[in-house]
Amino acid sequence: MKKNIVIVGAGLAGSLCALYMLKRGYQVRIYERRPDMRKTALVAGRSINLALSKRGWTALEKVNVDEYVRDIAIPMPKRIMHDDDGSLTDQYYGNEDQAIFSVPRGGLNVLLMNLAEKEGAKIFFNHKCIDVSFDKAELIFYNNATQKNITIECDLIVGADGAYSAVRDKMMRQDRFQFSQFYIEHGYKELLIPANPDGTHKIEKNALHIWPRGNFMLIALPNLDGSYTCTLFSPFEGNDSFEKLDTTQKVNEFFSRVFPDFTKLIPDLSDQFFKNPTSSMGIFKCYPWHLNDYCVLIGDSAHATVPFYGQGMNASFEDCRILDELINDEDDLKSILIRYSQARKSNGDGLQDLSLHNFIVMRDKTADPKFLLQKKIEQKFSKLHPEKWVPLYSMVSFTNTPYSEAWKIGMKQEKLMEQIMSIENINELWDTDEVMKKMLKIVKNTQKSAKKCKKVQKSAKN
Repeated sequence: MKKNIVIVGAGLAGSLCALYMLKRGYQVRIYERRPDMRKTALVAGRSINLALSKRGWTALEKVNVDEYVRDIAIPMPKRIMHDDDGSLTDQYYGNEDQAIFSVPRGGLNVLLMNLAEKEGAKIFFNHKCIDVSFDKAELIFYNNATQKNITIECDLIVGADGAYSAVRDKMMRQDRFQFSQFYIEHGYKELLIPANPDGTHKIEKNALHIWPRGNFMLIALPNLDGSYTCTLFSPFEGNDSFEKLDTTQKVNEFFSRVFPDFTKLIPDLSDQFFKNPTSSMGIFKCYPWHLNDYCVLIGDSAHATVPFYGQGMNASFEDCRILDELINDEDDLKSILIRYSQARKSNGDGLQDLSLHNFIVMRDKTADPKFLLQKKIEQKFSKLHPEKWVPLYSMVSFTNTPYSEAWKIGMKQEKLMEQIMSIENINELWDTDEVMKKMLKIVKNTQKSAKKCKKVQKSAKN
């Protein structure tokens, strides 16, 4: 008998999860509270363009849809920093053959929904989840078209309905369920740099552009039509905050003063600023990520995060892959869901730590000469000793190293680099063999200490 799967949410995570379940021969129904986005105009202003990296590609490859996605993806091997005076600085993310990819959220969502339907999924729009049973895999939806409730039974419920998940909300009623939410003081607003009249890009296409300004930051990711989806990050309150920029004059003055070269790229800047909404950003944590043997959370429903590592989508796609791999291991659904919760919780937390950390890096450090020098040293050492050192960003974006492990390694690396950066005249000596040898010695000594510590701990347990 085929397993009957109900997925709540037809977004990126839900649509990809459907493809995984369909590949297994399961019956899949997806219920989405919003109208079919393929039949309505995409609403601008509420999304941050997506950066697809290694672990996202890995998840897409496993269901053979990666080639479809490559058709709508633009490689970005580097970030370009825009200084106050308009001067530009290139910073490669990894080796020059490594890149993250800009993909349009709406376009990718439509693609995955179409592929899921093609493989046999049934998608029901305008259905709002209003209840989940605690006794069995049963849900109640409100059908906006008929204005009536319907009850749906299945074998497994997958909650893929985002940061404000209705499925998670019902799960919170169970005893000892843990949930927390934390909003940062910054919000974001989407803006759009239009293409040139001939459809070309106004600034370099194959790069993620960043305007770091301490308490403020702008980023721009390229689109295939020559435009750029941009995001302004700013505090909600305080000087030059979203709260204070309440007139056209104030908006124009602020951008001209803080982002002068950016201002020239958008003729209708103030119109866009007031038309597009201001949205909040936060960290949502919960545990467990499952309910008994019939309900599980994936994506933002389980681990919504701030967007500063560009890993929200990649982590959601990885959830789908890991859940599928656990289903391969055994038949008992309860054991599968317990193992999934245990495996993914630490990585959800790791991603959130990484995301908050990278906000500070992007906002404050990417324009800092000392930080840039540190990254040069790390990159050179990594090329000389790839088995000893993989930079944190490369671990997160260009490998499938678990987020929790990458976070721990990254923090250890940061402490090691403090010793290197404290070398007298490091800005003059950084490219010498002596510095590389010293760094190798520090790394080896640290690894020896770690091994010795593990032996001591093992002996203590025995």
